[in-house]
Amino acid sequence: MKRLLLTVALCAGLSACASAPTVYTAANGPEAVGFSSYRIEPGRYRVTFRGGPGGSPEQVADYALLRAADIALADGYDWFRVSDRSMRQVGSNNGPRVSLGTGGGSYGRGGGVGIGLGTSFDLGGGPALTQTLEVVMGKGEKPPGADVYDARGLRSALGPRA
Repeated sequence: MKRLLLTVALCAGLSACASAPTVYTAANGPEAVGFSSYRIEPGRYRVTFRGGPGGSPEQVADYALLRAADIALADGYDWFRVSDRSMRQVGSNNGPRVSLGTGGGSYGRGGGVGIGLGTSFDLGGGPALTQTLEVVMGKGEKPPGADVYDARGLRSALGPRA
C-alpha cells in the first residue's frame, strides 16, 4: 500500500511540473502560457493569450483584454474596440491518469465472484484555452458599444487579478 501511495504522489508531482499555471506574462514560445501580440497596422493589433491546462475561460478572456489595454496605454491610446475574437481549446481531459482499484476472479478449478471498485485521477490538468482578439485602438472619448473598452478603466479593474 505504501508503494502505491508513493507512486500516486510521484505521478501527481510530475504532472504539476509538466503543466504551467495560467499567469499574466509574456509567452516564451508558440505553445507557452502567456500573451503575445502582433501589430497589424498602426492602431490595430492581434492579441493572443494562452492559458495553462485547466485555466478558466473567464480568466483567459480577461488576460487577453488586459494585454490589449496595456498595449493601448503604452501606445498613447485611450480605448480599444474588439473587432474580432475567438476562443479555442487545445488538448482534452484525456491526460495521464492514475487508477486505484480492487477486484476478484477465479483460480484453477474454484470459482470466485469479484466485485471491482475503482477511481481515477486526471493528472493532465485539463485542456488549455487560447483567446485571440483583433483590436482597434482609439483616442479621445470612448464611442458607445458593447465591444469598446476604456483602457485605463479595464487596467485598473483587471490589473490587480493578474
